[in-house]
Amino acid sequence: MSKKATGAVTIREALTRQNEEDEEDEEGMVTDDEEPRACGVCGDLAKGYHFNALTCEGCKGFFRRAIKRSTQFRCPLLNKCSITKNNRRSCQACRFRKCQAIGMRKEMVMSEEEVLERRIRIKKKKMIDTPIQLSSQQNETIQELLCGHRSTFDSTFSSFSGFRPMDRIILSVSEYNQPTREPFNPLSNCPTNICTKTSKSVTDPTTSPCANSLSSSSSSSYSSSSFCGSCEKQENQQEEVRKSTVFTALPHVTDLTTYMIHDIISFAKSLQDFRSLTMGDQIALLKGATFEIMQIRFNMVFNAKTSIWECGHITYCIDDAVRAGFQPLLLEPLFKFHHTLRKLGLQEEEYVLMQAMSLFSPDRPGVQQHSVIDELHENLALTLKTWIDCKRTGPERHLLYPKVMSCLTEMRTMTEEYSKQVLQIQDIQPDISPLILEVVSKNSCDDF
Repeated sequence: MSKKATGAVTIREALTRQNEEDEEDEEGMVTDDEEPRACGVCGDLAKGYHFNALTCEGCKGFFRRAIKRSTQFRCPLLNKCSITKNNRRSCQACRFRKCQAIGMRKEMVMSEEEVLERRIRIKKKKMIDTPIQLSSQQNETIQELLCGHRSTFDSTFSSFSGFRPMDRIILSVSEYNQPTREPFNPLSNCPTNICTKTSKSVTDPTTSPCANSLSSSSSSSYSSSSFCGSCEKQENQQEEVRKSTVFTALPHVTDLTTYMIHDIISFAKSLQDFRSLTMGDQIALLKGATFEIMQIRFNMVFNAKTSIWECGHITYCIDDAVRAGFQPLLLEPLFKFHHTLRKLGLQEEEYVLMQAMSLFSPDRPGVQQHSVIDELHENLALTLKTWIDCKRTGPERHLLYPKVMSCLTEMRTMTEEYSKQVLQIQDIQPDISPLILEVVSKNSCDDF
C-alpha cells in the first residue's frame, strides 16, 4: 500500500473518531465560524454542515427522514413553492428538492445498521474513557466484610491459648500406608531447611515447627520401608496400634480447627445477607465453605519463603499436618495452593471477598435458595473484579482476577478429600471434635 493510501486511511479513521464524539443525532462537522449563518433550505439559524450542506437542525432531520422514505413527495402546486422558516412544513416535495439543490447528499445518510453500530462504538468508547469506580453498594459490601473479618480473625492468635499442646512425634501406622503412591516427605518442601530433630515429646507450642520425625523407617508413616514387612506381621500389629496414640499432633490440631470453625461461623453470622437466608441454607453453606475459608485465613499468615504458617506465638509447618494423620493426597495440593495464593500478594479486601465468594456458593449440597445465593455470588465476583480494576496497577492486574478464581476452584477439589481423610483419622484415633465431624459429614444438622 502506498504512503498516500495509508495517509487516506489514517485521515478517514481520524474523521470517524471525531464524528463518534459528536451527539448521536449529529452527522457532519460544526463550523468554526462564530457568526450566525442561515440554513440553505429555509433560512433558519444553521449550526453546522449536515450531509455536505449548511443547514439547520430541522432540515437536517427532514432530509434524513426523506431519504429513508419509501414513497416520493408530490407538490400540490407547480413545484415552485418558496421555502421559509415559517412555511417549510407546507410542501415536503419542494423542501426536499431544495435540500438536493444546495448539495445535500443522500449517500451520506447512514442506514439503521450503521447508526446502531455507531451507537455501540460510542458506548464502548465512553466505557473505556470513563474510569472504573466501585459503586456505593460495593463499597458497603467490602466494609461489611472487613468489619466481620477483623472481628472474627486475629492474625496474632492472641486468644488461642489453653489448648492441648503440640506433640511433634509420630508413631508407625502400617495400616495407614499407601503403597500405590510415592513416599511423601514434606520436609523436602521446606526451602530453608529449618526442620530439626525432635525429642521424644515436644509439648511447647513455641518450639521449632518442623520436627524431623520422618527420617527413619520405624517412625515415618509414609516411608517406603514400612511396606517391607509381611502382611501377617501387619495384621498382628493393628490391634496394638489402635490402642495407642497414633497421631501425636492430632489433639492440638483438633483444638486449632475447632477454634477456627467457631470464628468462621461468627464471621458468617455477621453478614446481613447470610442472616437473611433460611437456617437450612445457612448450615449447608457453612458445611461446604468452612474448610475453604479456613485455608484462605491461614494463607494470610503463610510465609512462602519459609513454608511456615506464622500464627503469632505459634508456628506450624506442613509436617504438623502429617503428624495429625493427614495424607499426601490432600497435603501435596494444599501445600502448592498456599504457595500459589500467597505469591499473588492479595490485599485484605481481596482476601475477605474470596471468603465471601466461597461462603455464598449456590452449588453446595443441601442448598434450597439457589437463585438468591447465586445472585449474591455474582455480585461478590463483580465486586472483586471491580476492586482489582480500580485499585491494582501494573500488568499483573489483568491476570489477577482469573488467578484468584482458579485458586477458589482448586480448593473445591480439596474439600471432599479433606472430609474423607478426617473420617479416616477418626476411625483410627477417635479424637476429632463433634463440630469438625459435623462440618465434614454429609448429613444436615439443625444444631450446627
